[in-house]
Amino acid sequence: MTMASMARKYEARKVTPKEERQATSAMIASLAAEGYDTVSAPFGQALVEAAKADERIVGLTADLGKYTDLHILGNEMPDRFYQMGMAEQILMSAAAGMAREGFIPFATTYAVFASRRAYDFIAMAIAEENLPVKICCALPGLTTGYGPSHQATEDLAIFRGLPNMTIIDPCCADDIMGMVPAMIAHNGPVYSRLLRGKVPSVLTRHKPDYKFELGKAQMIREGKDALVISTGFMTMRALDAAEQLAKDNVDVAVLHCPTIKPLDVETIVAEASKGGRLVITAENHTKVGGLGEAVAAALLTNGVAPKFRMIGLPDEFLEAGALPTLHDMYGLSVSKVVEQIKGWL
Repeated sequence: MTMASMARKYEARKVTPKEERQATSAMIASLAAEGYDTVSAPFGQALVEAAKADERIVGLTADLGKYTDLHILGNEMPDRFYQMGMAEQILMSAAAGMAREGFIPFATTYAVFASRRAYDFIAMAIAEENLPVKICCALPGLTTGYGPSHQATEDLAIFRGLPNMTIIDPCCADDIMGMVPAMIAHNGPVYSRLLRGKVPSVLTRHKPDYKFELGKAQMIREGKDALVISTGFMTMRALDAAEQLAKDNVDVAVLHCPTIKPLDVETIVAEASKGGRLVITAENHTKVGGLGEAVAAALLTNGVAPKFRMIGLPDEFLEAGALPTLHDMYGLSVSKVVEQIKGWL
Protein backbone atom coordinates (compact mmCIF):
# COMPACT_ATOMS: atom_id res chain seq x y z
CA MET A 1 0.00 0.00 0.00
CA THR A 2 1.40 3.40 -0.98
CA MET A 3 1.54 6.38 1.40
CA ALA A 4 -1.04 8.19 -0.76
CA SER A 5 -3.49 5.28 -0.57
CA MET A 6 -2.90 4.97 3.18
CA ALA A 7 -3.68 8.67 3.56
CA ARG A 8 -6.90 8.29 1.58
CA LYS A 9 -7.84 5.30 3.71
CA TYR A 10 -7.32 7.22 6.93
CA GLU A 11 -9.10 10.32 5.62
CA ALA A 12 -12.11 8.23 4.69
CA ARG A 13 -12.61 6.99 8.24
CA LYS A 14 -15.56 8.71 9.93
CA VAL A 15 -14.44 10.71 12.96
CA THR A 16 -16.88 10.69 15.86
CA PRO A 17 -18.00 14.00 17.45
CA LYS A 18 -16.03 13.04 20.58
CA GLU A 19 -12.84 12.51 18.55
CA GLU A 20 -13.40 15.77 16.68
CA ARG A 21 -13.63 17.71 19.96
CA GLN A 22 -10.46 16.02 21.21
CA ALA A 23 -8.55 16.60 17.97
CA THR A 24 -9.27 20.33 18.02
CA SER A 25 -8.26 20.86 21.64
CA ALA A 26 -5.67 23.58 20.80
CA MET A 27 -2.81 22.40 23.03
CA ILE A 28 -0.82 22.18 19.81
CA ALA A 29 -1.45 24.49 16.88
CA SER A 30 -1.81 23.00 13.43
CA LEU A 31 1.27 23.12 11.23
CA ALA A 32 -0.84 22.71 8.10
CA ALA A 33 0.23 24.99 5.27
CA GLU A 34 -1.48 26.22 2.16
CA GLY A 35 -1.45 23.70 -0.64
CA TYR A 36 -1.10 20.59 1.51
CA ASP A 37 -3.76 17.98 2.20
CA THR A 38 -4.05 16.86 5.82
CA VAL A 39 -4.57 13.52 7.53
CA SER A 40 -6.47 13.37 10.81
CA ALA A 41 -4.51 11.73 13.65
CA PRO A 42 -2.13 9.70 11.46
CA PHE A 43 -0.26 8.26 14.46
CA GLY A 44 -3.37 6.99 16.21
CA GLN A 45 -4.86 5.56 13.05
CA ALA A 46 -1.63 3.90 11.90
CA LEU A 47 -1.23 2.37 15.37
CA VAL A 48 -4.77 0.96 15.30
CA GLU A 49 -4.13 -0.61 11.88
CA ALA A 50 -0.90 -2.17 13.16
CA ALA A 51 -2.56 -3.37 16.37
CA LYS A 52 -5.25 -5.20 14.40
CA ALA A 53 -2.51 -7.35 12.90
CA ASP A 54 -0.29 -7.70 15.99
CA GLU A 55 -1.75 -8.56 19.38
CA ARG A 56 1.49 -7.59 21.12
CA ILE A 57 0.87 -3.88 20.57
CA VAL A 58 -0.48 -1.92 23.53
CA GLY A 59 -0.74 1.79 24.27
CA LEU A 60 0.10 3.58 27.51
CA THR A 61 -0.17 7.28 28.27
CA ALA A 62 0.29 9.70 31.17
CA ASP A 63 -3.12 11.38 31.09
CA LEU A 64 -2.46 12.74 27.59
CA GLY A 65 -4.17 10.25 25.30
CA LYS A 66 -6.26 12.85 23.50
CA TYR A 67 -3.22 15.14 23.07
CA THR A 68 -1.06 12.43 21.50
CA ASP A 69 -3.82 10.82 19.38
CA LEU A 70 -3.49 7.61 21.41
CA HIS A 71 -7.15 8.02 22.34
CA ILE A 72 -8.00 6.51 18.95
CA LEU A 73 -6.44 3.21 20.06
CA GLY A 74 -8.29 3.58 23.38
CA ASN A 75 -11.61 4.06 21.58
CA GLU A 76 -11.05 1.14 19.20
CA MET A 77 -9.32 -1.28 21.59
CA PRO A 78 -10.00 -0.23 25.19
CA ASP A 79 -8.58 -3.49 26.57
CA ARG A 80 -5.17 -2.58 25.09
CA PHE A 81 -5.10 1.02 26.31
CA TYR A 82 -3.62 1.94 29.71
CA GLN A 83 -4.12 5.30 31.38
CA MET A 84 -1.26 5.71 33.86
CA GLY A 85 -2.16 9.15 35.20
CA MET A 86 0.22 12.08 35.51
CA ALA A 87 3.20 9.93 36.52
CA GLU A 88 5.69 9.69 33.66
CA GLN A 89 8.23 7.63 35.63
CA ILE A 90 5.56 5.01 36.31
CA LEU A 91 4.49 5.18 32.66
CA MET A 92 8.00 4.29 31.48
CA SER A 93 8.49 1.62 34.14
CA ALA A 94 5.17 -0.01 33.26
CA ALA A 95 6.05 0.07 29.57
CA ALA A 96 9.38 -1.61 30.36
CA GLY A 97 7.62 -4.30 32.35
CA MET A 98 5.15 -4.99 29.57
CA ALA A 99 8.01 -5.20 27.05
CA ARG A 100 9.69 -7.80 29.26
CA GLU A 101 6.49 -9.84 29.08
CA GLY A 102 6.53 -9.87 25.28
CA PHE A 103 4.37 -6.86 24.44
CA ILE A 104 5.33 -3.94 22.18
CA PRO A 105 4.30 -0.91 24.25
CA PHE A 106 3.75 2.53 22.73
CA ALA A 107 4.16 5.09 25.52
CA THR A 108 2.94 8.61 24.80
CA THR A 109 3.29 11.90 26.64
CA TYR A 110 4.70 15.36 25.97
CA ALA A 111 8.32 15.49 24.87
CA VAL A 112 9.30 17.68 27.84
CA PHE A 113 8.04 15.08 30.29
CA ALA A 114 9.76 12.13 28.64
CA SER A 115 13.08 13.88 28.17
CA ARG A 116 13.31 15.88 31.41
CA ARG A 117 11.14 14.11 33.97
CA ALA A 118 11.43 10.44 33.07
CA TYR A 119 14.93 10.27 31.60
CA ASP A 120 16.52 8.12 34.30
CA PHE A 121 13.68 5.59 34.11
CA ILE A 122 14.01 5.44 30.31
CA ALA A 123 17.79 5.02 30.60
CA MET A 124 17.81 2.33 33.27
CA ALA A 125 14.56 0.41 32.68
CA ILE A 126 14.33 0.63 28.88
CA ALA A 127 17.53 1.62 27.07
CA GLU A 128 20.04 -0.33 29.16
CA GLU A 129 17.93 -3.46 28.71
CA ASN A 130 17.38 -2.68 25.00
CA LEU A 131 13.64 -3.28 25.34
CA PRO A 132 11.23 -2.63 22.44
CA VAL A 133 9.43 0.30 24.05
CA LYS A 134 8.30 2.95 21.56
CA ILE A 135 8.17 6.43 23.15
CA CYS A 136 6.11 8.84 21.02
CA CYS A 137 5.97 12.41 22.24
CA ALA A 138 3.89 15.43 21.25
CA LEU A 139 4.87 19.12 21.46
CA PRO A 140 8.44 18.68 20.22
CA GLY A 141 10.58 21.81 19.94
CA LEU A 142 8.65 24.94 19.07
CA THR A 143 5.26 23.40 18.28
CA THR A 144 3.49 25.07 21.18
CA GLY A 145 3.34 28.67 22.32
CA TYR A 146 3.04 27.84 26.02
CA GLY A 147 6.65 28.61 26.90
CA PRO A 148 9.55 26.57 28.36
CA SER A 149 7.34 24.34 30.51
CA HIS A 150 5.92 22.79 27.31
CA GLN A 151 8.62 23.44 24.68
CA ALA A 152 10.97 20.46 24.33
CA THR A 153 13.71 22.31 22.52
CA GLU A 154 16.53 20.03 23.77
CA ASP A 155 14.98 16.54 23.63
CA LEU A 156 17.05 15.31 20.67
CA ALA A 157 20.26 16.32 22.41
CA ILE A 158 19.19 14.51 25.58
CA PHE A 159 18.34 11.24 23.84
CA ARG A 160 21.20 11.28 21.31
CA GLY A 161 23.60 10.50 24.14
CA LEU A 162 21.61 7.46 25.30
CA PRO A 163 22.97 4.09 24.05
CA ASN A 164 20.57 1.77 22.19
CA MET A 165 18.06 4.59 21.57
CA THR A 166 16.84 5.13 18.00
CA ILE A 167 15.52 8.66 17.38
CA ILE A 168 12.97 9.80 14.78
CA ASP A 169 11.77 13.32 13.95
CA PRO A 170 8.97 12.95 11.37
CA CYS A 171 8.14 15.67 8.87
CA CYS A 172 4.47 15.00 8.26
CA ALA A 173 1.65 12.47 8.04
CA ASP A 174 3.54 10.49 5.39
CA ASP A 175 6.46 9.94 7.75
CA ILE A 176 4.23 9.13 10.72
CA MET A 177 2.23 6.50 8.82
CA GLY A 178 5.47 4.94 7.62
CA MET A 179 7.39 5.14 10.88
CA VAL A 180 4.82 3.24 13.00
CA PRO A 181 5.36 -0.15 11.27
CA ALA A 182 9.11 0.56 11.09
CA MET A 183 9.22 1.19 14.84
CA ILE A 184 7.36 -2.07 15.48
CA ALA A 185 9.78 -3.99 13.27
CA HIS A 186 12.80 -2.49 15.06
CA ASN A 187 13.84 -4.72 17.97
CA GLY A 188 14.83 -2.02 20.45
CA PRO A 189 13.74 1.24 22.05
CA VAL A 190 12.69 4.19 19.90
CA TYR A 191 12.09 7.82 20.79
CA SER A 192 9.94 9.61 18.24
CA ARG A 193 8.75 13.16 18.12
CA LEU A 194 5.09 13.37 17.19
CA LEU A 195 2.79 15.71 15.27
CA ARG A 196 -0.86 15.28 16.22
CA GLY A 197 -4.32 16.34 15.11
CA LYS A 198 -4.67 17.30 11.45
CA VAL A 199 -1.18 16.74 10.07
CA PRO A 200 -0.17 17.85 6.56
CA SER A 201 0.86 15.31 3.94
CA VAL A 202 4.03 16.92 2.59
CA LEU A 203 6.59 14.45 1.30
CA THR A 204 4.41 12.54 -1.16
CA ARG A 205 3.37 15.82 -2.76
CA HIS A 206 6.99 16.61 -3.59
CA LYS A 207 8.11 13.00 -4.12
CA PRO A 208 5.14 10.71 -4.93
CA ASP A 209 7.14 7.51 -4.36
CA TYR A 210 8.40 8.59 -0.93
CA LYS A 211 8.47 5.84 1.68
CA PHE A 212 9.82 6.19 5.20
CA GLU A 213 12.89 4.04 5.86
CA LEU A 214 14.37 3.83 9.34
CA GLY A 215 17.94 5.14 9.36
CA LYS A 216 17.75 6.57 5.84
CA ALA A 217 17.90 10.15 4.58
CA GLN A 218 16.20 10.83 1.25
CA MET A 219 16.62 13.55 -1.36
CA ILE A 220 13.24 15.20 -1.83
CA ARG A 221 14.33 18.05 -4.11
CA GLU A 222 17.48 18.47 -6.21
CA GLY A 223 19.37 21.76 -6.45
CA LYS A 224 22.80 23.08 -7.40
CA ASP A 225 23.25 26.22 -5.25
CA ALA A 226 22.60 24.99 -1.73
CA LEU A 227 21.81 21.76 0.10
CA VAL A 228 19.42 21.88 3.06
CA ILE A 229 19.64 18.83 5.31
CA SER A 230 16.46 18.98 7.36
CA THR A 231 14.36 17.01 9.80
CA GLY A 232 10.89 17.25 11.32
CA PHE A 233 8.51 19.90 10.06
CA MET A 234 11.51 21.98 8.97
CA THR A 235 11.63 19.78 5.87
CA MET A 236 8.23 21.22 4.94
CA ARG A 237 9.55 24.72 5.58
CA ALA A 238 12.71 24.01 3.57
CA LEU A 239 10.71 22.72 0.61
CA ASP A 240 8.39 25.74 0.68
CA ALA A 241 11.41 28.06 0.96
CA ALA A 242 13.09 26.30 -1.97
CA GLU A 243 10.02 26.91 -4.13
CA GLN A 244 10.12 30.61 -3.27
CA LEU A 245 13.87 30.84 -3.86
CA ALA A 246 13.48 29.20 -7.28
CA LYS A 247 11.53 32.29 -8.37
CA ASP A 248 14.76 34.25 -7.80
CA ASN A 249 16.82 31.64 -9.68
CA VAL A 250 18.26 30.18 -6.47
CA ASP A 251 18.35 26.40 -6.79
CA VAL A 252 18.06 24.63 -3.41
CA ALA A 253 18.20 20.88 -2.77
CA VAL A 254 16.42 19.39 0.25
CA LEU A 255 17.67 16.20 1.89
CA HIS A 256 15.15 14.93 4.44
CA CYS A 257 16.68 13.19 7.44
CA PRO A 258 13.87 11.76 9.61
CA THR A 259 16.14 9.46 11.60
CA ILE A 260 18.48 11.41 13.87
CA LYS A 261 20.06 8.29 15.36
CA PRO A 262 21.41 6.27 13.68
CA LEU A 263 22.30 9.09 11.29
CA ASP A 264 22.58 8.25 7.59
CA VAL A 265 26.18 9.40 7.42
CA GLU A 266 26.84 7.76 4.04
CA THR A 267 24.10 9.69 2.23
CA ILE A 268 24.84 12.98 4.03
CA VAL A 269 28.56 12.82 3.23
CA ALA A 270 27.91 11.85 -0.39
CA GLU A 271 25.46 14.71 -0.97
CA ALA A 272 27.56 17.31 0.88
CA SER A 273 30.53 16.38 -1.29
CA LYS A 274 28.76 17.29 -4.53
CA GLY A 275 29.34 20.47 -6.45
CA GLY A 276 30.64 22.87 -3.80
CA ARG A 277 27.16 23.74 -2.54
CA LEU A 278 26.46 25.68 0.63
CA VAL A 279 25.32 23.07 3.19
CA ILE A 280 22.63 24.12 5.66
CA THR A 281 20.95 22.09 8.40
CA ALA A 282 17.41 22.96 9.46
CA GLU A 283 15.72 21.67 12.60
CA ASN A 284 13.00 22.46 15.12
CA HIS A 285 15.47 22.07 18.00
CA THR A 286 18.22 24.02 19.71
CA LYS A 287 21.41 24.24 17.66
CA VAL A 288 23.14 22.56 20.62
CA GLY A 289 23.29 18.79 20.30
CA GLY A 290 20.76 18.26 17.51
CA LEU A 291 20.87 17.49 13.79
CA GLY A 292 23.20 20.37 12.95
CA GLU A 293 26.00 19.27 15.26
CA ALA A 294 25.48 15.62 14.28
CA VAL A 295 25.85 16.49 10.59
CA ALA A 296 28.86 18.74 11.22
CA ALA A 297 30.62 15.93 13.10
CA ALA A 298 29.79 13.42 10.37
CA LEU A 299 31.18 15.68 7.64
CA LEU A 300 34.40 16.64 9.41
CA THR A 301 35.24 13.12 10.56
CA ASN A 302 34.85 11.99 6.94
CA GLY A 303 37.10 14.73 5.57
CA VAL A 304 34.34 16.88 4.07
CA ALA A 305 34.38 20.59 4.95
CA PRO A 306 31.85 22.57 2.90
CA LYS A 307 30.65 26.07 3.68
CA PHE A 308 28.24 25.22 6.47
CA ARG A 309 25.38 27.00 8.27
CA MET A 310 22.66 25.97 10.73
CA ILE A 311 19.00 26.92 11.05
CA GLY A 312 17.65 26.05 14.48
CA LEU A 313 16.58 27.42 17.82
CA PRO A 314 18.90 29.45 20.03
CA ASP A 315 20.52 28.12 23.20
CA GLU A 316 18.00 29.77 25.51
CA PHE A 317 14.55 29.29 27.00
CA LEU A 318 12.04 30.57 24.47
CA GLU A 319 9.23 33.07 24.77
CA ALA A 320 5.54 32.19 24.99
CA GLY A 321 3.10 33.46 22.37
CA ALA A 322 1.39 32.70 19.09
CA LEU A 323 3.27 30.08 17.06
CA PRO A 324 3.49 32.06 13.79
CA THR A 325 5.01 34.98 15.72
CA LEU A 326 7.46 32.70 17.53
CA HIS A 327 8.49 30.87 14.35
CA ASP A 328 9.21 34.20 12.73
CA MET A 329 11.06 35.45 15.81
CA TYR A 330 13.31 32.38 16.01
CA GLY A 331 13.94 31.89 12.30
CA LEU A 332 11.78 28.83 11.57
CA SER A 333 9.16 30.44 9.31
CA VAL A 334 9.37 30.04 5.55
CA SER A 335 10.09 33.74 5.07
CA LYS A 336 12.94 33.63 7.59
CA VAL A 337 14.41 30.49 6.02
CA VAL A 338 14.36 32.24 2.64
CA GLU A 339 15.95 35.34 4.16
CA GLN A 340 18.73 33.37 5.85
CA ILE A 341 19.62 31.32 2.77
CA LYS A 342 19.71 34.44 0.57
CA GLY A 343 21.98 36.16 3.07
CA TRP A 344 24.42 33.25 3.23
CA LEU A 345 24.55 32.87 -0.55
